[in-house]
Amino acid sequence: MGSEDVKLFNFHASPFGQRVIWALKLKGVDYECIEEDIFNKSNLLLELNPVHKKVPVLVHCNKPIAESLVILEYIDETWKQYPLMPQNPYQRAHARFWANFAEHKLLVAARIARLSSEEEQEKAVNEAREAMEKIEEEIKGKKFFGGDKIGYLDIVIGWISYWIPVWEEVGSMKILDPLKFPAINAWITNFLSHPTINDTLPQRDKMVVYYHSRRKEVSPS
Repeated sequence: MGSEDVKLFNFHASPFGQRVIWALKLKGVDYECIEEDIFNKSNLLLELNPVHKKVPVLVHCNKPIAESLVILEYIDETWKQYPLMPQNPYQRAHARFWANFAEHKLLVAARIARLSSEEEQEKAVNEAREAMEKIEEEIKGKKFFGGDKIGYLDIVIGWISYWIPVWEEVGSMKILDPLKFPAINAWITNFLSHPTINDTLPQRDKMVVYYHSRRKEVSPS
């Protein structure tokens, strides 16, 4: 599969786009990554994703697919090597449930926390920690959510390992306490130690600069 057949429109600090990168890399799919300026989006991106007008967008054989969770399932169904989703229907449903939970409970709360301050931030941090407690129970006793190897749910929740520490720094807060969440902390170590994951991480300093700028836009004070 040549890189001309697969293109990924992405932004380096996007946790959603990073999911797609991890999936493509784990499956050994060659692709061309096109960096978008999210403050000045290209006409092509707007044509490829006219509904949400966001990255990531995967283009395969000139057909665009938007939304990271949808893209992950498309990738898994298109390239059969290194299956991401469990083969068992119940286990697939279970993985989708936790992906949805993390997306709507943890990610939303963590995002609000990094952009807010005082009471609003404290409330969001507490909500994020409550979501973490549920995820802690789910990962207990496992190397990865997918078992002995990285799977769909690891990729979906993988942003926790790298983005949350950046957001904590930017927001001067603490969501992920290693002492309170030892199982998640162990999973993070395993996840980031995987060569495919580690070799594709965006530059942390660039992420910090970007997220600091977004916070200042929302909370100039």
